[in-house]
Amino acid sequence: MAIQHDAAILPQQGGPLSLGKRPTPEPGPNEVLIEVKAVALNPCDHFQRDYGMPPVPIYPAIIGCDAAGIVTKLGANVTTVPGPGSRVIALATSFYQSGSPDHGSFQKYTLAQSEVVIPLPDNFSFEEGAVFPLAVLTALTAWTTIGISLNIQYTPADKQAVLIWGASSSVGSFAVQSAKSLGFTVYATASPKHHDLVRKLGAHAVFDYKESDVVNQIVSAVKKDGVKLHSAHCVVDGALQPTLDVLKETKGDVKAKVAHSPLLPEGHPTLDNTDITFNMPSMDEIARKKHFYEVFHGWLKTGLQSGEVVPSPAIQIESGGLGGVNAALDKLKGGVSGTKIVVPL
Repeated sequence: MAIQHDAAILPQQGGPLSLGKRPTPEPGPNEVLIEVKAVALNPCDHFQRDYGMPPVPIYPAIIGCDAAGIVTKLGANVTTVPGPGSRVIALATSFYQSGSPDHGSFQKYTLAQSEVVIPLPDNFSFEEGAVFPLAVLTALTAWTTIGISLNIQYTPADKQAVLIWGASSSVGSFAVQSAKSLGFTVYATASPKHHDLVRKLGAHAVFDYKESDVVNQIVSAVKKDGVKLHSAHCVVDGALQPTLDVLKETKGDVKAKVAHSPLLPEGHPTLDNTDITFNMPSMDEIARKKHFYEVFHGWLKTGLQSGEVVPSPAIQIESGGLGGVNAALDKLKGGVSGTKIVVPL
């Protein structure tokens, strides 16, 4: 094993990331040391680089969350992850580790908690595997945030529906896949060029969010289909008002619930008898680890093995390895539509 390894290091807030060496760590009792083969990029990565948000408590920092690679070493207490040489996907982030630079994904060897490391099936490339961790966690945490259990299994007779606003994004695409797997009838919004993808992932009906009468279109479809719509996930900024406009017409006397993935702006719109909650895993460590285990070893591992969960959206591969991550983050910051940027290492 390398005593030192290459890393894309964030020397101070504002970046840029620069290639350097770091000591290769030993895994703690509940940790897995992974040789990273591919990383996927998320908006929070360029926010951390440029603004130090979400908080970056330690500089030089290693940011990044999504990794696919090969197990190098298991911690003494790890029994749920296959041994050295196995292909895995992992949520490799320093965010829940007080900023520890041994835990970010933008390096050749990283540590991850065993709850968030699962096998990568042989039929997926490392690049495909890297797209799952943070987007899946965010999509599934939205449901538990508004009281929807990941063990729920509705049938068509239950007539339960959800609205996903921003369904062609990385998080949105897994929101659709997960809602479908829980038995919901899924109504979703996306640009027209992504409608086929969103339908293929499990949406019952997809609407163009730019249409001036999109709210009426959704409400009409829900009423025509005779389903109950009182839950929603706002995946993107600017989605809350139209989402509430839909729920106002569809929720009836039931308390409506909205999970909001972007930060909730001050003075955001509200609706009577409606809870609007920022989408975030529990800050209680025991509860959070249990939730992480349910998401990764429950929903994701099972869905990958059965073939019901697929990589989404389309993958955009950027070259340059760790040295190319900074430029790839600039591309993500500039805006991508219906794609997930992945960098092979």
